[in-house]
Amino acid sequence: MGRAAVFDVDGTLVDTNHLHVTTWWEAFRQAGHHVEMHAIHRAVGLAAGDLITHVLGEDQESDQVSALSAAHRALYGTYFDRLPALRGAGRLLRRLDREGWSVVLATSAGGSELSALRRAIDADDAITATASTDDVVAGKPAPEPVEYALELAGVPAGRAVFVGDTVWDMRAGTRAGVRCVGVLSGGIPRADLEAAGAEAIYRDPAHLLASLEESPLAADM
Repeated sequence: MGRAAVFDVDGTLVDTNHLHVTTWWEAFRQAGHHVEMHAIHRAVGLAAGDLITHVLGEDQESDQVSALSAAHRALYGTYFDRLPALRGAGRLLRRLDREGWSVVLATSAGGSELSALRRAIDADDAITATASTDDVVAGKPAPEPVEYALELAGVPAGRAVFVGDTVWDMRAGTRAGVRCVGVLSGGIPRADLEAAGAEAIYRDPAHLLASLEESPLAADM
């Protein structure tokens, strides 16, 4: 039976969380909202509409949500040609592919943003499939993105590991019934990731790669 290694992208494979914080902060500022950056950071990893309501509250008009989302897309899009992959990201995916894992991305990004992220990782040859925000109704922390990734890989939850950097990732993976691995490269504290369901935690993809044989992604799973 196959195995699936499911990966979040922002903050997990590509060093973009603080770019998201800055561009969301500017989008909010332009719309007249004074939001502290740490509040935005804690919401990164949610789909755009969910992030907005998490930060501003539930009583947001749909046109305001659309305008804020569009402003963030435009601001963040200026970085598409220089998004930095995290250390070891591409090498980690290729190593897992060689060891027989189906590597699937499960991300809130879609469209041109997802294309830019994949260019940054530069490991398309190792990626089996992608479950993006365009493919599901409910984003993380709902389990649907991870469940769809498992469907694409054709494996049950018991044969999968989900790697992410936010509490939303850990909650989504836990609700989908998969083992969860956290990385600290997104800036979320270790204790928060552990409380949300992380079984093991590594500094970044390079650290996970170096520790692979002792990790939940060991070859003999």
